[in-house]
Amino acid sequence: MNRAASVALSSAMVVGGFFAAPATAVAQAPATAVRGLPDFTDLVEQVGPSVVNIRTLEKVRPSAQAGSAPDEEMQELFRRFFGVPMPNAPRQAPRPNRPQEEAQPRGVGSGFILSADGLIMTNAHVVDGADEVMVTLTDKREFKARIVGADKRTDVAVVKIQATGLPAVKVGDVNRLRVGEWVMAIGSPFGLENTVTAGIVSAKQRDTGDYLSFIQTDVAINPGNSGGPLINMRGEVVGINSQIYSRSGGFMGISFAIPMDEAMRVSEQLRTSGRVSRGRIGVQIAPVTKEVAESIGLGKAQGVLVRGVEEGSPAEKAGIEAGDIITRFDGKAIDKPADLPRAVGNTNPGSKVNISVFRRGSVKEMSITVAEIEAEKVAASTPEKNVPAANVQPWGLTVSDLSDAQKKEFRVRGGVRVDAAVDAAARAGIREGDLIVAIANTEVTSVKSFETIMSRLDKNRPASVLVRRGDGAQYVLIRPAP
Repeated sequence: MNRAASVALSSAMVVGGFFAAPATAVAQAPATAVRGLPDFTDLVEQVGPSVVNIRTLEKVRPSAQAGSAPDEEMQELFRRFFGVPMPNAPRQAPRPNRPQEEAQPRGVGSGFILSADGLIMTNAHVVDGADEVMVTLTDKREFKARIVGADKRTDVAVVKIQATGLPAVKVGDVNRLRVGEWVMAIGSPFGLENTVTAGIVSAKQRDTGDYLSFIQTDVAINPGNSGGPLINMRGEVVGINSQIYSRSGGFMGISFAIPMDEAMRVSEQLRTSGRVSRGRIGVQIAPVTKEVAESIGLGKAQGVLVRGVEEGSPAEKAGIEAGDIITRFDGKAIDKPADLPRAVGNTNPGSKVNISVFRRGSVKEMSITVAEIEAEKVAASTPEKNVPAANVQPWGLTVSDLSDAQKKEFRVRGGVRVDAAVDAAARAGIREGDLIVAIANTEVTSVKSFETIMSRLDKNRPASVLVRRGDGAQYVLIRPAP
């Protein structure tokens, strides 16, 4: 995935020619009417004045020119020791004070006017690292802009210029946007200001990021379009053109826009505090496969598997454990891994919400207090001597009890340590040092309970095993050897 990063266009010239057709041929050519295609002319006149060109500058220290005069300190030393000027040293005229830093062009992007008093929305990557931001309106007025705030996670930024009476855009309802609907983009690809391109909505809620699902279109987007508006046929802005899929760096028929409802939510926080505050609960997650869902009685592949819980995190305080499957958060269904970080991230820190988890065959309701947006520790341990052990075939597992110290280290109430994994267990991905905390939705508390559970399993069917490795947890299916 390549960002629609800004690229300057040095110069271009198109030379064209034509052949004059006979008057009779022109007169006889029938006028063909094109039906069914949209006319974007009114939209361009309506929205075009609200779209701006954004140039960014960075300050660099001028480098010494090649072939310049010898170092001044060396000349001074020569004069002091020999009482004469340094031979072959060119005479230099007094130089005026030169600026320590010079502003040089950095890139070109696009943006659009949010309010009549000069608030402008663009992409965070357009203004990232810029020392100066210059905004040019369609009437050729140019303003130096102040960065109000930028959020890299969603790639949304807001800048402000000192102006009034500006033509602001109308914000559309993304929920009304339909796949196949015509949309239009206006921006500055390769620095060509107010370029209009059009296409259709190819897909909605395309997952390409942690905190956002994107609008996918086939509208031509190129370097310099970044930050420009995606406009529906009602003249409303429904997205910010942000990314392209490309193997060459140029447009290849797939582009992505940030949904305007998400962008407005982010911009509100940027305008009020200059930053975006996000929630976190402190879990590492993984998808739930159809095979695992069926084996543990979840029914269908839904929710997210909790692979690890951070120590002292809101999740640990709420009672969430590695191996739980989170199915709902604050009343919203969690169907895939991307749903949980978005739901949690959009929750105000300090909020107390309900969370549903599937644990060993049943659903548990919990209350969790969301914190504000830490790292997975890999715990390693060697088995202690003189503890009960068991060897179970045909599953290929040799396990031993955990000492009190190990339980405290791994933050578990029970479970057994894998001392050896061969045959079926090895094929399932279990290895020495793993902890087994549940089998077939039944909690494993000791070697004795492990043996009891294993003896009841159907040797002709795979068994679901909840395995802890370090601070992570995952379900594996062991298929016993025949």
